[in-house]
Amino acid sequence: MSMEPVKIPSRRRLMTVGAVALGVAAAILAAGVADRILGARALAKETEKTAIATVSLVKLAPSSADEALTLPGTIQPYNRALIYAQVTGYLKGWNQDIGAKVKSGQLLATINTPDLDQQLEQAKADAATALANERLAALTAARWQALLPSESVAQQDADTKTADAAAKKAMLDSARANVRRLQAMESFKRVVAPFDGVVTARKTDIGALINSGNQGQELFEVADLHRIRIYIQAPQSLSAELTPGLAATFQVPQFPGQQFNAVVVASSNAIEANSHTALIELQADNPGGKLFAGAYCQVHLKLPAGANALRVPATALVSSNRGAQLAFVGANGKVALKSVQLGRDLGDSVEVVAGLSATDRVIASPPETLQNGQTVKLAAAAPPAKGR
Repeated sequence: MSMEPVKIPSRRRLMTVGAVALGVAAAILAAGVADRILGARALAKETEKTAIATVSLVKLAPSSADEALTLPGTIQPYNRALIYAQVTGYLKGWNQDIGAKVKSGQLLATINTPDLDQQLEQAKADAATALANERLAALTAARWQALLPSESVAQQDADTKTADAAAKKAMLDSARANVRRLQAMESFKRVVAPFDGVVTARKTDIGALINSGNQGQELFEVADLHRIRIYIQAPQSLSAELTPGLAATFQVPQFPGQQFNAVVVASSNAIEANSHTALIELQADNPGGKLFAGAYCQVHLKLPAGANALRVPATALVSSNRGAQLAFVGANGKVALKSVQLGRDLGDSVEVVAGLSATDRVIASPPETLQNGQTVKLAAAAPPAKGR
């Protein structure tokens, strides 16, 4: 085996090869850095592009002049009376039961009053005694006055007899007044209807103990249903618009499909602290009395629209400590938050009466992070549906 000498490259050649390798490595490194820079720039552009919020606009519509409002209501009679006894005794009998139509002054029941009867008899006897005493005192006074010219009696004694006759006359008047009072009480043994109406409740029966006044049990309830009152609780935001004269209709469950006419007649002019509602009264005719007291009903009202008012979804409102605001999109794509004046609250939408025109571009559901002056882009409009 021959031994050949190993050739060692020269130093210059080694330096040349090293320089070439270093250049190749530098080129590879530079290409990688360039790719990273281009990728970072592309990512930055994409991030900036996605940071611009995409929003949709509200389709503004004028507020309808015949905007309907439906509220629950309660029917009450035009007049209603709870009838109590004005004398104490026992119920002798009742003449009318529930559902009976009665006239003013018609007999409802009769009460036995043995104690009152005895008081009246005693009062009449007291009045008779007072009459006898008054007549005797008057005759005595007249006789003493006749004896004065002859000086048979003293002036003082004659005056005393005259004063006694006047006192007896006053006692007679008092006794007669007591008789008239008890006679008036006797008339209350007859319980009568206070007005034309319907007996809606009877809460007594024959033989029941009757106590006078409203401390005792009520005997009857009479309702005047020729005309009815309807009470509704209106939201505070709408209470100013439910003025007297506003027409309405209502429905009741027992007559499905039928509508009855009513009109607003009064407002309580007060807002209840708990519910923030105002009590509104309506009235309606009730011929034949087909509508009952205490019935539930649905009242439909047509509210007048504000002049030049526009409606926007309630979701378009921006929460702010400056009051109601809307987010507008300018021609340059910048957001502008502006205050507006609201009218009626219609539930899913609100009425804007100032600060908004039909040509404004309003963001439908502005994000909570939306800022004044922020750039946004509009969502593409949905393509129209193709006809079949």
